[in-house]
Amino acid sequence: MLRSLRSPRTARSRRPALAVSAVALLGTVPLLTGCGSEAHPGAAAVVDGDRITVSQLQSQVRDVRDAQRDSPQGTELIARSGQLSRDTLIRMIHTRVVERAAKDNGIKVTPREVQQEVKRAENRPGGAKALRAVFLEQGIAPQQINATMRVELLRMKLIQQLGEGPAVTAFQSTSKRLGIDVNPRYGSWDSLQGRAVPTKEPWIKVNEPERRPA
Repeated sequence: MLRSLRSPRTARSRRPALAVSAVALLGTVPLLTGCGSEAHPGAAAVVDGDRITVSQLQSQVRDVRDAQRDSPQGTELIARSGQLSRDTLIRMIHTRVVERAAKDNGIKVTPREVQQEVKRAENRPGGAKALRAVFLEQGIAPQQINATMRVELLRMKLIQQLGEGPAVTAFQSTSKRLGIDVNPRYGSWDSLQGRAVPTKEPWIKVNEPERRPA
């Protein structure tokens, strides 16, 4: 799910990509750093002193799992998303990085812009149902689509304003300033890939929300 930053070629080519590859957020910060510690009980991660709690993380994961179970491809989707907690946490962290970088550069996205982008995506073949399926395959629940689209729009606007290289630099410097610290239960940060990787200790496991009977 890790993808590199790409400059938008044209407005026409960018719009379809937003819905299909909004999860490119997982690759927008190539040099995120964090040591991970038990200094923040109950936190899945700490970003700029603000906790992303385990309960907040599990709530998002639970939404995805519920949507997956309701999908005709539920069994396959669940089997392919065994690292859902870690991937979700990465996206939550990257969301904060993108939001701060955008704010620092005076970039905003209005609710109207988000709605327009969602409508454009829903007007493509397959409609809203296909759009939800695409996002669900990437571990994003239907109720999380608007928020994901908003952050992707912020990211694209920053790339358009600064250029791809300077935008990468902005994400890197922002992530360093935010002092990201990740609970080792969810992995450790790979400074080259900009993502969480499994911890080496085999006894450390991520606790997924309990699955309800189908």
